[in-house]
Amino acid sequence: MNPAQMALWFIESHLADELTLDEIAGVAGISRFHMVRAFAAATGLSVMRYVRARRLSEAARALAGGAPDILTLALEADYGSHEAFTRAFRDHFGVTPEVVRSSTCLDKLTLQEAIVMDSTVIDNLQAPRFVTGKAFLVAGVGERYTCDSSAGIPGQWQRFHQTVDNIPGRVGKVAYGVCCNGDDAGNFDYIAGVEASDFSDLPREFSRVRIPEQRYAVFTHRDHISNVRRTINTIWNHWLPASRLKAADAPNFERYDENFDPLTGNGGLEIWIPVKE
Repeated sequence: MNPAQMALWFIESHLADELTLDEIAGVAGISRFHMVRAFAAATGLSVMRYVRARRLSEAARALAGGAPDILTLALEADYGSHEAFTRAFRDHFGVTPEVVRSSTCLDKLTLQEAIVMDSTVIDNLQAPRFVTGKAFLVAGVGERYTCDSSAGIPGQWQRFHQTVDNIPGRVGKVAYGVCCNGDDAGNFDYIAGVEASDFSDLPREFSRVRIPEQRYAVFTHRDHISNVRRTINTIWNHWLPASRLKAADAPNFERYDENFDPLTGNGGLEIWIPVKE
């Protein structure tokens, strides 16, 4: 099993127990940081968001089946009170637990079903080269994403191409897609940008990030850009666990040189993963 598969198995077999990100990562033998990235790459969801959605979905099924005690369901779903459970349930489904119980119907609810992992990965992932990258600055268009809202990234790149000429102090023609400032919930900042000489004259509407000097495993993705997630999934869930390296808690990024065509999505790119012994 890869880390995401191990996490899914553990979550589903311990759904009624107290679950923490540390515990789930520990079962897979990886760091919290690695687990957040690996799970998101495989499923498009954050670990704990998936746990909450699964618990609420199972509670909704119990309510539709006539469960008499909402407090018991709340405690089983790891909520400390009837009120906290009701608030979370309403935020997730748009209706209260009482409405679902009285209607005995789930047709209008979007339930989170248990994910059955497809273990298909890239069979011919090329071995990476290892680079000690220099520190540099990236400026560009930034957005904050959850794992399940990252479908907005292509639109972000479109905005970047419309405004890149307004970024002062641009260095070279390479573009970068930087993932940084991730948290345990799977939220992260994504900056579509370029290298900048400094930030002193950068307009406030642009985001900025400093990439530290760091050792990287650098992978080449030669396929169409639409397949890049499969490559990233293979790196985080297969190559990295099999290597003797650990993911460093630092920005990781895609590097697009002049061979990449933003109109067609062809031309390939590089994926730079920060690593440590």
